Amino acid sequence: MSTKKFIPALGYDFLSDYYDLAIKITMPEKKFRNKLVDFINPKDNEKILEFGFGTAQNIIILKQRFPYSNVQGVDIDPKIKSIAEYKLNKAEIETPLFLYDGNKLPFEDNSFDKVYSSLVFHQLDMITKLKCLLEINRILKPNGELIIGDWGKAKTKWMRFSFYLVQLLDGFKTTTDNVNGLMIKYITDAGFKEISEIDFINTSIGTYSYYKAYKN
Repeated sequence: MSTKKFIPALGYDFLSDYYDLAIKITMPEKKFRNKLVDFINPKDNEKILEFGFGTAQNIIILKQRFPYSNVQGVDIDPKIKSIAEYKLNKAEIETPLFLYDGNKLPFEDNSFDKVYSSLVFHQLDMITKLKCLLEINRILKPNGELIIGDWGKAKTKWMRFSFYLVQLLDGFKTTTDNVNGLMIKYITDAGFKEISEIDFINTSIGTYSYYKAYKN
């Protein structure tokens, strides 16, 4: 099966090498990533997946804070996987990373206790958003937990204006649903329960929101 077309980090493949730098410049990185890990809150014997591991920065922080946590990652971008593997090796962290074709995740039904994702869904069109959420639902165990950190509904007029920079890079087609606050609708349509926006951080380029839900 051919790999589904995807939007690279920062919108263009040649910019992927500068992704970490862009995040450091435009966002309160330590704050938003550590808050994400707070919400993941790994427990003993939990099997956890990061959907869209990017440059592995979330995994590095999670493993540094919770060294014995069982976390894996999956992504669609071979170039970003190479960057992630280099960083994990440098940090002396061993974590399985998988590539997939953008269609079916390479895991059995009911495989994970928690799945989390950060800054992925705003890069997906409406059909792909729902397909990915359905796949995440499939691989979660009953009552398994979904945690998503991504661009959400702008909390101020300035947040809405500043988000245009993200839209220029990643495309208006994929990002508009996020800034219109529709992530909760997509998560609901994918069959999750107890869905809520649990927190947010205003950054220099938009409102980064945290969502939590559970598999039925």
